[in-house]
Amino acid sequence: QVQLVESGGGLVQPGGSLRLSCAASGSIFSTYAMGWYRQAPGKQRELVARVTSGGRINYADPVKGRFTISRDNAKNTVTLQMNSLKPEDTAVYYCNLDGSTVDGGRRIYWGQGTQVTVSS
Repeated sequence: QVQLVESGGGLVQPGGSLRLSCAASGSIFSTYAMGWYRQAPGKQRELVARVTSGGRINYADPVKGRFTISRDNAKNTVTLQMNSLKPEDTAVYYCNLDGSTVDGGRRIYWGQGTQVTVSS
């Protein structure tokens, strides 16, 4: 099993910045993607950003140009730098790990979530 621990959430004014971090521990896959999803009140969970083990990155349209995802394979961490935050970014942010096993299996893990609130 894998454990994902998020940190960095909080309250920030519109236009401000926050940095979210996620550390993975336990069973580490040879190849795995890591990313961030978010869920706002009354909304479905949605992709924010994702990065594969090879460094391929995908961003959701609402955050392009404002958010940056990065990955440190040596530390098994993924970071989301969020700039120019808007009230619409308010949500619980979840770290995600999507791993591939040697025998062709797939395992998905989620962090506990961290609250991001953008309000004046």
